[in-house]
Amino acid sequence: MADPILTIIDAYFLTGVVFTFVAGFLIGFERGSKGEAAGVRTHTLVCFGAMVFTLISQYVDPASPSRIAANVATGVGFIGAGLIMHYRGSVKGLTTAATLWLTAAIGVAIGFGFYVIAVLATVSAFVILKLPHIGENKGKVPLTKAPIKNRV
Repeated sequence: MADPILTIIDAYFLTGVVFTFVAGFLIGFERGSKGEAAGVRTHTLVCFGAMVFTLISQYVDPASPSRIAANVATGVGFIGAGLIMHYRGSVKGLTTAATLWLTAAIGVAIGFGFYVIAVLATVSAFVILKLPHIGENKGKVPLTKAPIKNRV
């Protein structure tokens, strides 16, 4: 018998590539359009990397593939923490860090084959990011009190 051109693993991988590209592109495009540092390439790569780690973990250690998903969440959380900056009494980068974390979760969902969840999460994220800033102070109210000058 001839070997099939595409194995089932290859088919999952190729399907995952399409889904991760679309998800990462949409979320990254929205962030990039707002001038954020993490745009299309970053979000697509995070989504793709999370999918690859998850897909591989299912075949390397099928007894506990969730270990990899937990480590993806931790690792991307660490990357996101590096994006968050405290500057002149306001916090910058929090939404972008959150979108990277969500993008990684979407990649994990794709890696596990939860395509409907991935699509719904991507669409939800895109819609949420397009909502106006309702109830946010937009940095006008400082998070900490200003330093007291001439303290005795």
